[in-house]
Amino acid sequence: MAASVQLNLRSFKAPFNLKPIAKQFSRPGRIRCAATTPTKRYSITLLPGDGIGPEVISVAKNVLKLAGSLEEIEFSFQEMPMGGAALDLTGVPLPEETLSTAQRADAVLLGAIGGYKWDKNEKHLKPETGLLQLREGLKVFANLRPATVLPQLVDSSTLKKDVAEGVDLMVVRELTGGIYFGKPRGFGTNEKGEDIGFNTEVYSTHEIDRIARVAFEIARKRRGQLCSVDKANVLEASMLWRKRVTAIASEYPDVELSHMYVDNAAMQLVRYPKQFDTIVTNNIFGDILSDEASMITGSIGMLPSASLGESGPGLFEPIHGSAPDIAGQDKANPLATILSAAMLLKYGLGEANAANRIENAVLDTLNRGFRTGDIYSTGNKLVGCKEMGEEVLKSVDSPVPTAI
Repeated sequence: MAASVQLNLRSFKAPFNLKPIAKQFSRPGRIRCAATTPTKRYSITLLPGDGIGPEVISVAKNVLKLAGSLEEIEFSFQEMPMGGAALDLTGVPLPEETLSTAQRADAVLLGAIGGYKWDKNEKHLKPETGLLQLREGLKVFANLRPATVLPQLVDSSTLKKDVAEGVDLMVVRELTGGIYFGKPRGFGTNEKGEDIGFNTEVYSTHEIDRIARVAFEIARKRRGQLCSVDKANVLEASMLWRKRVTAIASEYPDVELSHMYVDNAAMQLVRYPKQFDTIVTNNIFGDILSDEASMITGSIGMLPSASLGESGPGLFEPIHGSAPDIAGQDKANPLATILSAAMLLKYGLGEANAANRIENAVLDTLNRGFRTGDIYSTGNKLVGCKEMGEEVLKSVDSPVPTAI
């Protein structure tokens, strides 16, 4: 019998999977407020971060509040500094108070971090270091990144329509091991007196087994296909990875397992992405492949992510960066952050109905033709970050289908 996955997934039922829904909604002319007293209360730590982060977090917060109120859920939000904003305020990218607040919360919603201003900082003073520290502090190890080409946006993809249409995949990335964290690492000098930099790709059986089980569980609830991506023809760490994933497969006879080298996987994602259902891979390969997969959808501004651990709050964030070039100009696409809020509800809190309200609202807003600049095409209405958020709010009160 397969071992159960010890992720902190409240009422885990199925992987995040946006499916097309009917275009017709009975949209009310105004947004109503829940008339009943909230029966459930959750604390959410908000980390707006840098660049467009504060803009998209503000929009997502409003959507969360409305969706929650309609399902008798009350949220208490606590906003804390992180990344470059924290560096400017406190001198470190992840203040102790920010981490402790996040650890006490029921879930954490992050905007974006980084910017040109801090690019030349020493490594321990870079905003990105704060993100690594946050993941480590929350003990999240499984990163879920869906990449779904919505019918409304298929023409936004840089791939041909017949290649992009129908793509619906999930990348499960190991988040806390591998070359990003392996030791030894650092700088030195070789026998010729030249400066060198070195890192270590290392994985233990425990780290591989637990992420493999997460991926098998997700594949089981999708289309039953799991592709493990490695570089086992060259790297010893990948040889162990393949050995352990193959061993865990015996616990999941209903899931079809395949293996693929990472260079081939990168090629196949642009050649024939529909062949993939669920992909599991290590930290660095997952970092790269999930960004590649995101562009199949037409815009990185559409894609959410969830990072989960064995206990404690999950971390939910859009996969886009801080986009400092458009920060403060009301040009950001807030949909990835809004959909991250939906993942927070579904995976972090087990509130599927509220999550469905948000997912459906995003689809309805796109059906009605509203687009930010990154997904705009002729015939639609170009809107900014705030107006897109307002349109999603109008759709949140739509009826929730029994299934998506």
